[in-house]
Amino acid sequence: MKVTASTLPEVLILEPTVFGDARGFFYESFNERVFAEKTGVAAHFVQDNHSRSQKGVLRGLHYQIENAQGKVVRVTAGEVLDVAVDLRRSSVNFGRWTSIHLSAQNNRQLWIPPGFAHGFYVLSDHAEFLYKTTDYYNPAAERCVLWNDPTLAIDWELDGEPKLSAKDQNGKLLRDADLFP
Repeated sequence: MKVTASTLPEVLILEPTVFGDARGFFYESFNERVFAEKTGVAAHFVQDNHSRSQKGVLRGLHYQIENAQGKVVRVTAGEVLDVAVDLRRSSVNFGRWTSIHLSAQNNRQLWIPPGFAHGFYVLSDHAEFLYKTTDYYNPAAERCVLWNDPTLAIDWELDGEPKLSAKDQNGKLLRDADLFP
């Protein structure tokens, strides 16, 4: 596995070694020992999530203020623009974001540590998205920063108006959001 820092040094791009031939391919999508060795992060994952979304769907920017989740995310069908935002007030990168294209073709994954909001925008006809999380989902702790907060000025590479859930339409501006110390 190759590990590269994104423009936010704690958010890591993970590229597995893919073995392929005329029959298809094989790769190890996660190995706790290799992950810890290559990233320096000792994470224990407790939950896997799988979503499917249509083109133009934007999900985010989500986080949990308590039971903060670290995530390894990847796409198994289609392509998304994946975004992470640093919500740690004590961080020199507070309020900064990074984005990366994740797709079934490039096999890239992203490590998003606790203290970051996360979202993605579907670029292909549909996308299937998998998350490994370091803590359990806690609906009472769930928060959402508005995807188009002008302070963040995220370039979502939109192709028209995004399709949003009610929760994502009603996210809070960064200045009004519950944040991490």
